[in-house]
Amino acid sequence: MTSLTSTAMVTPIKSRTPVLFQPRAWIAILLVAGVFAVLPLLNLWLPVEHPWHVTQHTISLLGKFICFALAALALDLVWGYAGILSLGHGLFFALGGYAHGMYLMRAANPEPGQLPEFMVFLSMTDIPWFWSFTEYPLYSWMLVLLAPGLVAFIFGYFAFKSRITGVYFSIITQALTYAAMLLFFRNETGFGGNNGFTGFKWILGFDITSPQTRAGLYWASLLALLGALLLGRWITTSKLGRVLMAVRDAEGRLRFLGYEPAGFKLFVWTLSAMLCGLAGALYVPQVGIINPSEMSPANSIEMVVWVATGGRGTLIGPIVGAGTVNGLKTWFTSTFPEYWLYALGLLFVLVTVLLPQGIVGLVRKIMRRAQGDRT
Repeated sequence: MTSLTSTAMVTPIKSRTPVLFQPRAWIAILLVAGVFAVLPLLNLWLPVEHPWHVTQHTISLLGKFICFALAALALDLVWGYAGILSLGHGLFFALGGYAHGMYLMRAANPEPGQLPEFMVFLSMTDIPWFWSFTEYPLYSWMLVLLAPGLVAFIFGYFAFKSRITGVYFSIITQALTYAAMLLFFRNETGFGGNNGFTGFKWILGFDITSPQTRAGLYWASLLALLGALLLGRWITTSKLGRVLMAVRDAEGRLRFLGYEPAGFKLFVWTLSAMLCGLAGALYVPQVGIINPSEMSPANSIEMVVWVATGGRGTLIGPIVGAGTVNGLKTWFTSTFPEYWLYALGLLFVLVTVLLPQGIVGLVRKIMRRAQGDRT
């Protein structure tokens, strides 16, 4: 009886491990990243009439997609690997954007003590205390990580210690995001109310609208995405990653083996929020605005659709899904704007029913069949 119990206790928990990170896959990733890195040069160096010229609009659009891909990858760390479905990651994305936007608003009025334009419009006489030191870019960039990270840590600490899981956790995250959106809509909060932050002019002394600056922001976003991909790869293939997948697949059994899942969940939850905040911070200067609508529950649900479409628990899948869904959104909203929400709903249903493992799962099946045919 004792031997049977011991054997059961040490039986490894089955989990899905990434299979698309073999050397050939990394070569393909680097080649794709290299192609994307060259695109801004085709905008800067080639004349407009050249057939290979890439427009500034395309660079800005791809920069947005890269930021969305980073946010999707952050969500995949908690949903795909730890089994924590968040419907509130839009909050962390927006907090990072607001933290960076505070610096951009101060940089637009570089004179000491001068109020940002929206504060003058709202008849404010003093800069709020929480705006202190935001004129310094280094402090603002620290806030980009600390603001969403602190909110996620406090919320996650109480939620995970209370063992709130499943659909209940998802609903609470959505409620948190919605409450934050209502708060930021209020003018007296000091974040611009309904209009938010806009009118950015300078970043680190460079004209934020110049093609060179936009190219720099684009490359920074691409580097951040690659860095997050490497970090995610390192985490998910380590012992920590195996524990996270055990949390996803059999949390009760893991607790029985002597592990306390709350600490592991809190770590990956906080890290995911910080990465999502970084995505929001890179997004804001490229689109030129941040307002409370970025916290809407619909935005958080869209992130879930990105991850599901690409394939959760794969790291690569969310990047593919974010690019695919947002590419379709760009086309639909310009061609058939009134049908986009229907198309998004249909896409989610089709992926759930026909492609439960997403686009990456489909690629895996094709690869396995091809290998089977060869043998």
